[in-house]
Amino acid sequence: MSLTNQIVIEKAKEIGFNLIGFSRAENLSDEVKNLEKWISNGFHATMDYMKRNIEKRKDVNKIFPSAKSVISLALNYYTNKKHTTENGFGKISRYAWGKDYHLIIWDKLKLLEEDLKKIEPEFESISYVDTGPIMDKVWAVKSGIGWMGKHSNIISREIGSWFFIATIITNWEFENNSTIKNFCGNCTACIDACPTDAIVKDYVVDSNRCISFLTIENKGDISKEFQEKFDGWIFGCDICQDVCPWNQKFSVQSSIREFESIESEIKLNNVLEMNSDEFSSKYEVSPIKRAKLKGLQRNANFLLKN
Repeated sequence: MSLTNQIVIEKAKEIGFNLIGFSRAENLSDEVKNLEKWISNGFHATMDYMKRNIEKRKDVNKIFPSAKSVISLALNYYTNKKHTTENGFGKISRYAWGKDYHLIIWDKLKLLEEDLKKIEPEFESISYVDTGPIMDKVWAVKSGIGWMGKHSNIISREIGSWFFIATIITNWEFENNSTIKNFCGNCTACIDACPTDAIVKDYVVDSNRCISFLTIENKGDISKEFQEKFDGWIFGCDICQDVCPWNQKFSVQSSIREFESIESEIKLNNVLEMNSDEFSSKYEVSPIKRAKLKGLQRNANFLLKN
């Protein structure tokens, strides 16, 4: 049995992926020019890793020399729960309510790639989950999974934008999907709702002003400029996705139990009283560990001053 798009789709859905698309492993010259312009404007903030491996981002053959196709996969993480509005609590971004998605998706990718290898022994691949020099959002658009929203997240007509993206580069040549129309139209809900004006224009986010960056990747102090503008977020921010009409209409409950809410908000004083052992134990398999205790306590102090 030879591999076809339909076989991959069936296997991926059996494993739990919601959306699957295929694109040719082509050069991303125009997209890399946009990336370089974004970096030259300083919008990457302190994320210097964005400057590295530009040639690999441009050409996946620099990563996987026999690359012919790119498979993009989406895994829905939406859970139908709302944040509380109690004072003294910090809100956690929806993607971090449950188990670290990397751990979940890596397992699923391993299963999928093993299954495809069994069907076609000549199938070879390398996969990524927002790690490595892969422009996963670009490939997701090229594969027809969705379009890029003005907040720079990928939006699907089927499930909105509450999904993670995984990417498989393979030596197998699949039938390519067409890109789909951008359905944002004249809507500027995400831009208008951002309390720190981080979306400086359509499809361009200034990380220096983004609450997600400031509470997670940022290792320094948070500027007083943003006092009274964090809307209670202690780890990440979902505002631009919460207000998106596509999410309000098409979000569906994830079937992945590990994404169900363990903790959607946290008491700020509890964060300040936490020691390193407690933090490590509590967030051992959570995305929140990325901020480290020092970062989470900085965020809690910042919110308490607001």
